[in-house]
Formats: sequence, structure tokens, C-alpha cells
Amino acid sequence: MDRIIKTASARLIATAALIGLGICQAAPSGASSQTLEREGLSVAFSVKPLASDGVLREGEFADVQFRVTDKASGQPLSGVAPGAWIDPETVSADQAQGRDKSCKSRVGTFLRSNIGARPLLDLNSYFLLVMNRDASVSVVDPSVSVGGITSTLTRIDLKQPPMDWVTTRDNKQVFVSMPKAGEVALIDSAQFKVTQTLTAGSNPVRVALQPDERLLWVGNNAKGEASGVTVIDTGSLKTLKFLPTGAGHHEIAFSKDSRFAFVTNRDDGTLSIVDIASLTISKQLKTGSHPLSVAYSPLSGAAYVADGKDGTVTVVDGASQSVRRVIQLKQGLGPMGFSADGRFGIVLNTLENQAAVIDTANDASIHELDVSAEPYQVSFTKAYAYVRGLASAKVTMINLASLGEGHKPIIQGFEAGPQAPRMAGDLPLASSLAVSKDDNAVFVVNPVDNTTYFYAEGMNAPMSGYPNRGQVARAAMVIDRSLREVEPGLYSSRVRLPAAGRFDVAFLLNQPNIIHCFSTVVEADKNLDRSRGVPKVEFMLDTSTAALGSPYVVRFRIVEGKHKAQRSGVKDAQVRYFRAPTSRPQEVAALEVADGVYEAPLTLDRDGAWYLHVRAASLGAGFDDQTFASVRVLPGDTH
Repeated sequence: MDRIIKTASARLIATAALIGLGICQAAPSGASSQTLEREGLSVAFSVKPLASDGVLREGEFADVQFRVTDKASGQPLSGVAPGAWIDPETVSADQAQGRDKSCKSRVGTFLRSNIGARPLLDLNSYFLLVMNRDASVSVVDPSVSVGGITSTLTRIDLKQPPMDWVTTRDNKQVFVSMPKAGEVALIDSAQFKVTQTLTAGSNPVRVALQPDERLLWVGNNAKGEASGVTVIDTGSLKTLKFLPTGAGHHEIAFSKDSRFAFVTNRDDGTLSIVDIASLTISKQLKTGSHPLSVAYSPLSGAAYVADGKDGTVTVVDGASQSVRRVIQLKQGLGPMGFSADGRFGIVLNTLENQAAVIDTANDASIHELDVSAEPYQVSFTKAYAYVRGLASAKVTMINLASLGEGHKPIIQGFEAGPQAPRMAGDLPLASSLAVSKDDNAVFVVNPVDNTTYFYAEGMNAPMSGYPNRGQVARAAMVIDRSLREVEPGLYSSRVRLPAAGRFDVAFLLNQPNIIHCFSTVVEADKNLDRSRGVPKVEFMLDTSTAALGSPYVVRFRIVEGKHKAQRSGVKDAQVRYFRAPTSRPQEVAALEVADGVYEAPLTLDRDGAWYLHVRAASLGAGFDDQTFASVRVLPGDTH
């Protein structure tokens, strides 16, 4: 991972060195807008506040947007993938180096992803959510690692252990099922906090969003009439209806136009087709004795139901809502999915250790491929299908371009950890495979060694691993915070505005080569000032023990006020630490690695009890003198 980042950074920095910079004066508070014209392009920058009074105010949300067009024709430029960062205005650096060189220098630093010189807001970033065995979710920044310790930014506490989750296309909301609570938790990914819990019927397990994302569907694996699906409006977050579809576990798929939902009822051996407009069951079809999965192909306009006991895949036509074909395979069928274009379906056979490939062009099985032992999960990138097995640490990769009648499929694979997932036990429905934001790599959770591995397509093995210290990892999801093309030529990202001040918004375009620093001003929130309170330290220790000779990084956050708002931008934070009872204190600078979260590497070179304090002169001479943490260093390799 680090190698990819450094290589890409070096290439972009070398490109940036060939071009000049343009500077724009700061705009007044409220909606900020400026325009750059260069290299035949026009780049219109704006920051649009979401506050009702139209003011760019600290703590509020705003949309940062860049509209890129051809200057001569006015035509929008799509697919140019700009980069952008927000950082406090650096007057001294501008005066020393000149405004152009200062901006260029900072963009180069941001591209290197150095932990000690990260921007206040990175509009190109992404995060990894790791579902834990207990009632929590860990948030990891994959680009930051110190001394082999992953930068776990925060932990999101839930009411009960999670089972499944789904995110909106813009990654701003994550819905997490909690069967024991009878609820679905709603996580706001901008704050990484649970903002609401939604009543979701008895034993809510599977969660799914229909294509237009208007409704959330929850499978209720309950007994009797309580078994079915609960439908929740994602706008009002209110339950619209419960539909008793039948007994057993429920899998859910949708037609491309969000007109119909297809719900399997495992113990009844049926498929319920729900008319979404009226929220009524329009048809109940027999699709075998034990349907375990359902997937919809937008290309063929049909739902495909895999039956584990009968070894069949029943093809249900979306228009006529009738069975148009039954594909006979082998007993043991389970999970199924389709490539993004809907052409090829992959259905896993746990008993045979195989994956059958269905071609939707003729609804026929065209390949039976040997895959990782006891396959139970399948995920897709643009180029590959990834198959995870319960009884093997190996992940199988199926080259989608090599599939087809009369073709010889190309099968590859890599080891994702030392042991098979089965050995961990107690696994959720949520996938242990998460596709990267660039659609050319995957994160794979190994629940046995509690590590999430990063694999980039084209490599022989995972490039890096992210341990989940203090928790037990079960599944992963990527949250993309980068600029998105919301309409042709318009690139946008929603951000929570930082503490009041003047800020540079650095913009990078690779083709054609442009770097430019725009400016904006964020106003103070007077109400926040009154309730801000005295800053305090909260230590974020994964463990209170350390092994002698092992690297140790202490992580903490600085918070203030009754709502514990995280205080970012503290440049002089230091950790003062000593070994009890009388060793000489040592001090080391702490670096901000996320909004209000800081880290410092410590040299704990003797066993015994060590005490840690945080200091920052800018926060006052007596800043949090009463807060400390202790770490016991154990001799040898004991941890």
C-alpha cells in the first residue's frame, strides 16, 4: 500500500514541478467562489454552506465544488479526477517562499502522505470500517501507519453486536443490523458516529438498499408471522411496513428500476416478489426446497435464485414474474453475485469447493471452477470476481475477461493471512471482502489473526496488513471521502468546516497539469465559543501493556466542551513520559493524524510502569495537568 502511495505521489509531484501556480484572494464569508483560467480550461471553485443562513461557519457542513470546463467551448470535462486539500493559510511560508512556491510545496507534501504533515482536510481520502465481533465498529485510515501500528482513528460503539451492513452510494450513511437489539443503527460517516437507531422488527439480519436508495429493506429471521421483511423510508427514517413473506432466512434483491423486490424464504422454499410502489406481495413462487440466495441481472432483466438442497438456479423473469428456466447444477449451492455489467453470475458451491459461472446471454452454466475450500463469499471488481473460502486462507480470483463459452478461465489466488476463517467462528453475514475506491484492489479481513490485508490487482501477495488491536475483526467496508463527479465536469465533496480561520484550498489536476491555491474564510460560531470549555485529553490506548523492545505509539484525542468536540490544529502537543518511580522524564512531539487525534512514538526501553502526560503551551500553561495514562512494559515477548 505504502509503495503504491509513494509511487503515485512521486509521479504527481514530478508533474507538478513542471507547472506554475495561480493565486486567488480570500473571499468573504458565506458562499465562497473564485475562478481560474489556465491551459485552455476554466476551473470554477465554490464552497456552498448548508447552514440555513448561508454562512460558512465552523462545525457546519458545506459542499466544496470544482466545475471544470473547456474555456473555448464551455463543455464540461468529465473523468479528470482532480485532487484537493484544505489547510490553514500559511502567511509566514508564503512570505518566505513566495505564494506560488509555498502552495506547490504543500501539495507535494500532501501527496507523500507523511504522517507529520497531513492537511487539515483531505478531499481525496478514504477510510476503512472494520466490523468487530463485539458491539463496535473500528475506523481505520489505511494511509497512515507508524511503527507497524495502524492508525485506528476511532471506535463506533453500538447497542448490540452487528450482523450485516450496507452503505449509500455516496458513503455518507451506513445502516448496520443488530439482531439482538431488534434495531438498525445509522452511522453518519462524516462524524463516524451513530446518529439514530431504527426499530426494524424481530431478529433483523440482512439489510439491503434498493437501487434508488429510497427504501431500506431488512430481513427478519423470526418465527411464525414475524418472519419477513421490514421496509424503512431512508428519508424520514420511519418504518413504512412489515411484510410476512415466509419462514426462514431472507436474502433480498431488486429490479434495476426499483419497481420490484425479490425476497427468498429459505424454510418455505419460496420467492416473494414485492411490488414496491404499493408494498404488497404480487407473487409467491416455488423456487426449490431450500433457496439460499438471490441476485438480479440488469442485463437479462431476471432474478436468479440458488437452491442449496436441490442444486438448482431458478431464473425468474422480471417482466412476467414467472419462471423462465431452471439451471440444474449440484447440491451445495449458496451465495451468488453478478459482475457489474450483469453478464456473468458466480454461484458458489460449498460442498464441491467450486464456483459455477452462469452466462445470462442464454441462462446457461458455462464453467465449473475449483476455488478456495468451502467458498462462502463472492465480491466483484471491474476485472475480477474474488471468492473467499471458510476452510482456507486463500482468496481465489476469477478473471472476468477470460470467461465465455469455449474459453479457458484464468484463475489466480493469494493468501490472506495464515489461517482459515472457519477457525475464528461466530462470523457475521457482512462480507470480509471490501473493494477499494479505485475498483482495482480489495481489503480482506482474516478473523483469525485479526488483520485486514490489502491486495492490489497484479501483485503476487497482499502489500500490507492492518491489525485491529483491542478488537476482533469480522468484516470490512470502504468509505470514500474523495471528490465525486456529481454531474458532468462538476466535482464535489461535503465536509464539516474546521475551526474558524482563513484557509487555502489546494487544487491539483494531472491532465492538463494545473496546481492552484484558492482561498476561503470560515466564521466562528459564537454559541460554540461559549460552550467550548477547557480542552481535555482522552487517551486512546489499545492495550495498557507493551512488550519490552517492541515499538509503542501512544494515541490520544484533545476534546473540549460538554459535547467533547475534537480539537484539531494543535501544532505544539507533546507527550511527556517517565518510568516510575524516579526516571528522568522524556518528551516527544505528537503529530495530528486525524481531526483532533494525535500520535507520538515512545521509547519504553525498560520494563516496569511508565506514566504519560500531554502538554501543549498553546492551550495554556496548566493544560490538562490532571490527566495521565500508564503503560506497563513486560519483559520478553509477553504482551
